[in-house]
Amino acid sequence: MSQAGGPLSVTEAFDPRSNSLDFLRWLMAFLVIFSHSGPVAGFYGGEDLGIQISDEQSLGGVAVAGFFFFSGFLITKSRMGRSTIWRYFWRRCLRIFPAFWAALILTVAVLAPIAWRLEKGTFDGYWSATVESPLTYFVDNMFLTLGERNIAGLGETVPYFLNHGVRDWNGSAWTLSYEFLCYIVIGLLGLFGALASKRFATAFAVAVISLNALQWLGAGNVGGLNKFLADPFILMFFAPFAFGMLFALHGDKIVIDDRIAIGMLGLGLFTYAFGGWNVIGQYGFLYFLMWLGVRLPLTRWARFGDFSYGIYIYAWPLMNLATYFGLQRYGWVAYHLVVVLAVHVVSIASWHLLEKPAMSLKDWTPRWLSVFVARFAPLTARVKRRVVNPDFSSTRYAESMRAASGSVS
Repeated sequence: MSQAGGPLSVTEAFDPRSNSLDFLRWLMAFLVIFSHSGPVAGFYGGEDLGIQISDEQSLGGVAVAGFFFFSGFLITKSRMGRSTIWRYFWRRCLRIFPAFWAALILTVAVLAPIAWRLEKGTFDGYWSATVESPLTYFVDNMFLTLGERNIAGLGETVPYFLNHGVRDWNGSAWTLSYEFLCYIVIGLLGLFGALASKRFATAFAVAVISLNALQWLGAGNVGGLNKFLADPFILMFFAPFAFGMLFALHGDKIVIDDRIAIGMLGLGLFTYAFGGWNVIGQYGFLYFLMWLGVRLPLTRWARFGDFSYGIYIYAWPLMNLATYFGLQRYGWVAYHLVVVLAVHVVSIASWHLLEKPAMSLKDWTPRWLSVFVARFAPLTARVKRRVVNPDFSSTRYAESMRAASGSVS
C-alpha cells in the first residue's frame, strides 16, 4: 500500500526489473500476426482482424498503440537518466537497426528467391531482375524509410495482391520510422532540458494528445499547421507514445487501481465498437495495459530472451512466403501454427545471435574516441566552468556543481 494509505502509484508499483511488460509486448506482437493474416493470407474476408467491429482501428493497430505507449514510458524514463545524447542514440540504433537489417537480408537473400523459384520454376533471373531489383532492396530500405516494398515483381499469385492489388514483403515495418522519430523527439527534449522540467514536458505530451484528438474529430485543419503534421500518422503514433511519457513523468501521481483499470478497459471496448477510440478510448486501454504490466505475475517471461521485436519484423515476410506455398488453403489453424513456429525459431535465433550481442555494445566506445575525449577533457572542463551557471542550468554538470556546493556548505 502507498504511504498515503491508498492504491500504489505507478512509481511505487512498477519494478523495472520485475514486471510483465515483456509478456504483453510478446502478446501484442502476435495480435499483429493474427490481424495481418487477413490481408496477407486472405482470412477475415481479406481484411485486418478488428475492422469488422471498429471503423477506426484494427487489432493490429491496437497492438501497435500498445507498443508505442510502452516505448513512451520506458524511453522517457531512460532519457531522464544519466546517459549522454550520443549514448542514448547509440543504444536506440543498436536496438532497432541490426535486427531490421537482418530481416531485410533474410527477405532478399532467402525468402524472395524461394518465392521466385515457386513462381518461375527456377532461380535463374532473380538477381538480374530489373523491376524492383533485389540488388537495391536493402539500400532503399535500410534507414527505415521504405523505398522498395516489393522484390523482382513478385507477388501476383498470392492473396494480398489478388484481393488488394498490393505487393509488399514487409507490411509491418513501415511503423518503425515513426518509432524512431519518437526516439529523436525524446532525445532532443532531453538534450535541451525539456525533460528536466515536468511542466514543459507535460505540456508537450498533452499538446500531442490534444492535436491527435482534434485531427480525428475533424476540428480544424491540424495537418495544415505545418508540413510535419501533414502526415496523419505522426500524431496517431505520437499520441500513445506521449501518453506513455505522462506515465514516466507523473508516475508518482498516477495510481494503479483495480477498479479504475476495469473501468478504463470498458471505456476502450465501448469506443472501439461504437466510436471515439482514437480520440479517447485508446487511453483507457493503455491504462489497462499498464495495470496488467504491474499486476500479472509473468515477470520472468523474457528470461530466455526478448523476442517481441523479432516477431514483429520477421512475421510478415514469413507469412508472405507461406502464401506462396498455399499454406492458407489448409485453414486458419494450420496456417497460424506453422507461421507462429517459424517466427519463433527465427526470432529466437535473431535474439541470441544478433540482437543480444548488439545490445552488449551499448556502453562500448571506440578506442580512438576515448583517446579524443580524454585528451580534450581539460579544455571541456574549463569551458563548462566558464559557461555553465548552476542557477540557470538543468545539465548534469550543473547538478554536480549544485551538489558540490551543497556538500561544502
